[in-house]
Amino acid sequence: MRETWNAARVGLLLVAGVVATLAVYRYVDERAGTRDGYTVYALFDDVQGLIPKSRVVIAGIPVGYIDSIGLVGEKAKVTIHLDPKAVLYRDASIEMRAVSLLGEQVLVIHPGTPDLPRLADGDRIATVVPSVSTGQVLSTVNDIAVSVKSVATQLERAFGTDEAGDQLKQSLRDLSETLATVRETVQRNQENVNVALENIALATKEGTPRVLKILQNVQETTNRLNHLIATRQADIDDTIQAIHHSSKELQAVLGDVHEISARTARGEGTLGRLTKDDTLIDEVQGAAAGVNSLVGGYSRLQTYVGLRSEYNFLANTLKTYFTLKLQPREDRYFFLQVIDDPRGVISVQDSAIYRSPPDDGDRPFQLETRITRKAALKFSLMFAKRIAFATFRFGILESTGGIGLDLHLLDDRLELNADMFDFGIETFPRARIRTSFEVVNRLWLSAGMDDFLNWHDHDFFFGLMLRFNDEDLKGLLPFAGGIARP
Repeated sequence: MRETWNAARVGLLLVAGVVATLAVYRYVDERAGTRDGYTVYALFDDVQGLIPKSRVVIAGIPVGYIDSIGLVGEKAKVTIHLDPKAVLYRDASIEMRAVSLLGEQVLVIHPGTPDLPRLADGDRIATVVPSVSTGQVLSTVNDIAVSVKSVATQLERAFGTDEAGDQLKQSLRDLSETLATVRETVQRNQENVNVALENIALATKEGTPRVLKILQNVQETTNRLNHLIATRQADIDDTIQAIHHSSKELQAVLGDVHEISARTARGEGTLGRLTKDDTLIDEVQGAAAGVNSLVGGYSRLQTYVGLRSEYNFLANTLKTYFTLKLQPREDRYFFLQVIDDPRGVISVQDSAIYRSPPDDGDRPFQLETRITRKAALKFSLMFAKRIAFATFRFGILESTGGIGLDLHLLDDRLELNADMFDFGIETFPRARIRTSFEVVNRLWLSAGMDDFLNWHDHDFFFGLMLRFNDEDLKGLLPFAGGIARP
């Protein structure tokens, strides 16, 4: 009777949890109203990195998501579901933008001019702002590297000898002396310049009667300047001669540059062979294409981290999961999990008990099977493949071979999970079912039943889960770097 009452209480608690989950979904879910919005579409030349359900933002605020991606001729048609509060106008524009360290792409919309007509349900966003791809960036960097190498080679040939270095050193010394002479001349005439400015200001203030006197002062100042130039004529001539010598040296350098360019045009040297040898060009292009392919694969990799704790009502224990999911493609992922399980490792021991003398009608011995459990860490390593709304998993599940099935409903906000593992330990394999629902962003509630095929060992559980994606991890990286520094 007591066990029946305990099971009834667990059932009532599970029903209450489901009702609370539905209530939270109805009144708390920040995205529950997006189904009442409208759809628009845009045509892109390249949508690499976009997947259905990717975010659509205006000024950094999520206003919708990508409903579907299809091919129309040579263009990619992206259908977008928007919140009814997000108003777009006829000159609205859209662009792709990378927001993740691992390559996540979102769509950024600029609503347009409010004076123009609004876009209705099913209309097209005509203006698509082109985005810079990784291949274009790598191609530009490659061109810059080639140009820098060419300039460095030319400078080494022009100034790499001792004679050229001495000439450059002498030119710099002459230029320094010239600048020193000019600075000294300006300092010596600073007082005269100040007097001239004061006289001009006084002439403006006093008016016409003082103009003749000011002109006389200007004439006197001019005479002083002429005298100063006459006394420094030798220094000025030396400066002009030094500049003329530097000009000849520059002409010699330009002659060397012209010779290098001519050798390159004839296909001589490393740079010349690179521009003339088609085989070498093909090898360089092939290496660049391989680098682009490698970088593109890493940019599509998505990472998810989850932490879940479940309370087992009958066993009065707490079970904790740490999950890492690596998803290189939209329809498949690798699943790694570490579990702190109070049930731990199960061991089965058969023993024979002898009785001497045996009871009347009994055998002299009796077989006894003992099943013991010990708390331990377990791990799971599984490969998953998603088809439509169902995901099939197989591999190692809680340190034994196992299989699993996940059903994704309500735009992946509701998940139904079924696992089966521990084959051959007891009469039936260990079977577990779980229902999980995302009540708010990143926070999930879960409830279910464990080992219901072996009824003597079954249990009910309820738990909470936090799940983070690439964008959350990117925000945590600066703090992780600060903690790692001493």
